[in-house]
Amino acid sequence: MNDDRPTRRGVLKAAGGLSAALALGATGALAPAARAAAATAPGDGFGLRVVDRDERDPRLRYYRFQTAAIGWNPGVNVLLPDDYDTGGRTYPVLHLFHGGGLTADFTWYDRLGIRAWTAGKPIIVVMPDGGHAGWYSDPVSSNTGPRDWETFHMTQLLPWVDANFRTYAESDGRAVAGFSMGGFGALKYAAKYPGHFASVSAHSGPASLRRDFGLVTHWANVSSAVADLAGGTIYGAPLWNEARVSADNPVEHIDSYRDKRLFLVAGTGGQPVDWFNQVTEAQVLAGQREFRASLDQAGIPYEAHEEPGGHVLRTPLFLRDLDGIIARLRKA
Repeated sequence: MNDDRPTRRGVLKAAGGLSAALALGATGALAPAARAAAATAPGDGFGLRVVDRDERDPRLRYYRFQTAAIGWNPGVNVLLPDDYDTGGRTYPVLHLFHGGGLTADFTWYDRLGIRAWTAGKPIIVVMPDGGHAGWYSDPVSSNTGPRDWETFHMTQLLPWVDANFRTYAESDGRAVAGFSMGGFGALKYAAKYPGHFASVSAHSGPASLRRDFGLVTHWANVSSAVADLAGGTIYGAPLWNEARVSADNPVEHIDSYRDKRLFLVAGTGGQPVDWFNQVTEAQVLAGQREFRASLDQAGIPYEAHEEPGGHVLRTPLFLRDLDGIIARLRKA
């Protein structure tokens, strides 16, 4: 991709096309079929008020919160180990983020079977809403009320989870991972909050915001304007808030990944997939290679995989990643 750099006009056109596809794929907020209150349900706090919950399943807990950070009530699924209610142990936590146009229910639980993947494994998995195109960020502007996803996830939800479940509330007890936009969110949060996570994983997640005339930044702006912010943007338009871009750009914060377990996955194309998947994954691959080159220069180890195909979650690599996460974190 570096040998045939796109024109600025081409970059903007590609960003618009990617965003339109993302918007068409949006599915709505987390919405489990049934709800039931529980007398021992976790309570409010940290700027959150529980307005809906379902705790009847012995493993899967669902909560919907009212928060000033988000203009609607985002949902969160908490997947517990098999023996959580009977064992009395403390567990490490994986914060797992969905991609753009999807929700945590659809991506990780309903469609891909995270419940089966974690059966028998000693880890809590927290799967929050992140908006259709929230980019795990507090946007520069919104025309539809607050959409401060970074504030919700890091300032409110993370300490709420630690306060209401038996977790290790420290770096060695937490991992963060995600697919696509969620992979970017994982890389971003691990860098901006370096004392919070011991392991970070990006499955087809962008790692560079400025390469190729800032294609990923344009993509974030246009997709958020279309799908989430009613014309507002993550990073500002027509001019970016350059300080915000730099603060969020993983490749500009390489030293923040030192002493962390780092797991990266990207596709190399070469299989018949649609235009959206090909263009998206080509940019992901180029950005991850740039990111890895910087890690190499800094002497920071990582595990990276390049596999044929487009912008999809590769289940065998996610399962390998999950085992690595459990091995890295404090033991239950």
